Amino acid sequence: MNEDFVYLCEIYFMTNSRARETTEAIERLYISMRHLFYRGFFKPAGVSGESIRSLLKTINPEIYGTMNIPNKMELDGLMYVLDRLPEGIEECAFIHLTSDEGFDKGSFEPIVPKKRRRNCYRIDEHQMNIEVLLGRSEIYDILTHLTFLFIEADKVRNLAFIQDENWKPTRAFKIIEEVVKGEKKFSRKEKEVALIHLSSLIGRTFEETLNAYNSFGDDNNPDRLFKIIYNLGKVSLEDAKQTREREIHFSAILKERVGHHYFGEKWANKVKEVLFENDLHMRPLHIISANMHSVKNMLYGNDALKRKDHKQVDYKLYGDISDKKELRDKVSKYALEEGMIYINDKSGSNIDVQIIDLSKTDLKNTPFSGIKYGGDDVIMVFDYAFGEQAYEVMDELLRPYEHKGEVYMMKVKSVSIMGKAGILAGGKGDIMIPTSHIFEGTADNYPFENTLKLDDFKDDELKAFEGAMITVLGTSLQNRDILSYFMNTSWKAIGLEMEGAHYQKAIQVASKIRHHISPDLFVMYAYYASDNPLETGSTLSSGGLGLTGVKPTYLITLRILEKILQSGKKEIPAKK
Repeated sequence: MNEDFVYLCEIYFMTNSRARETTEAIERLYISMRHLFYRGFFKPAGVSGESIRSLLKTINPEIYGTMNIPNKMELDGLMYVLDRLPEGIEECAFIHLTSDEGFDKGSFEPIVPKKRRRNCYRIDEHQMNIEVLLGRSEIYDILTHLTFLFIEADKVRNLAFIQDENWKPTRAFKIIEEVVKGEKKFSRKEKEVALIHLSSLIGRTFEETLNAYNSFGDDNNPDRLFKIIYNLGKVSLEDAKQTREREIHFSAILKERVGHHYFGEKWANKVKEVLFENDLHMRPLHIISANMHSVKNMLYGNDALKRKDHKQVDYKLYGDISDKKELRDKVSKYALEEGMIYINDKSGSNIDVQIIDLSKTDLKNTPFSGIKYGGDDVIMVFDYAFGEQAYEVMDELLRPYEHKGEVYMMKVKSVSIMGKAGILAGGKGDIMIPTSHIFEGTADNYPFENTLKLDDFKDDELKAFEGAMITVLGTSLQNRDILSYFMNTSWKAIGLEMEGAHYQKAIQVASKIRHHISPDLFVMYAYYASDNPLETGSTLSSGGLGLTGVKPTYLITLRILEKILQSGKKEIPAKK
């Protein structure tokens, strides 16, 4: 038998075995997290906490890099996690996950993480409260990040203290403590010496540590990396000595609200109320889940900034708008003056909305001037949902609306989903056109006819891929083995994201089973690649797209708006 063939078979079966092991671990992790949520609390160093850690280590997600190496801190993963958790959380032994319970009515200052729109409150020296408004996916996301943080904290403790009954600190940790306390002013040379000791402690090169020091710090808090490492080790040590054991709590109100569409219903009712107030509720409606800038910029950008360039799509202009606040403000101001309605969400769903009446929108100075549009359609753009929240908001939005004793059906003509996703077949900035959504860990699958096609995205600079997309339980739980399995087996998946299956489930339920909306609507899904989790240096923890994302974002927006406008195209009488 050919040796190469035997080798490939061995690799195939090893990958499949690891993929099955990962899938089982992910399922068990979510079952465990759900159980602990309904129980109400757990201790990260207790039996339940150790079980979750063990499962996360079995999965060994790509995004958490060197998490499983006991003498090496994972710096990129640490940056990724701390950008999504409140500043100062590494100092807290007690973490409470709550619903919106009125903390803003007190004197507590909200802490908003850099990369997540959620309010958090530092209750006292040892307790941090995190508001959870987006449902179970957000709870799982937070618990996964916290588990990674606890693993890294215990690494620091084991590396920084001699493990006997006295837990004597090492020389390196004493120097780190000296920097953190700030009682002595360090010269540049002395700070570099401290960084050498820090790099030795965390198992990283001096260059890696220096880069991390610059990335974590800023002018107001240059020594943030020292403080993070110090506090992680200190809180972990207090737990090990049982001076102050770490605990995670879930509030009774949060347990009561999760899974009951509490925020989604309030959000959807507000949207329908605004449609009704503006006499738009009986018009053909096109729903777009996307960002809050690309549709607005394409329809109003040229006129707002007095640019006469309606024949070409000016990607440079859109890049400039993305980069400069004064340009964004001008476009927003002009759009509102021209009739765009903006709903600043107050429901707690964290999903803002734009409503655009196309019958009042001048398309002459836009990339769509060549389409002889003559309809009275309405476009509703709403901001990104998060995981399972996608089902909640779409399900509530598509339900009939009761007003003054009468029930009105939503006149939905199309639903479009544009978002970021991890790509398996290409690179950052490329485009994915799904033909189905497959829900990870279950047999649930949602094939559909996508009105967007591969031919719509022929471009010299960007690549486009068509195929199945995996809707994952959490992007931070995927490893190379399971992703390779989805890509290389008969699943032939092109990418992964967190909302697609949830959206499609709600659309199919509303259109084909409950008949809340017309079954004749058309759907459009397209994603641009924010990362390639199979490529070293291209995972989410390696950083965002920046301006590289401008072209794919606007190319997808262009195609979605073209299809919408063509669906309301003015009929030109045939010549006699």
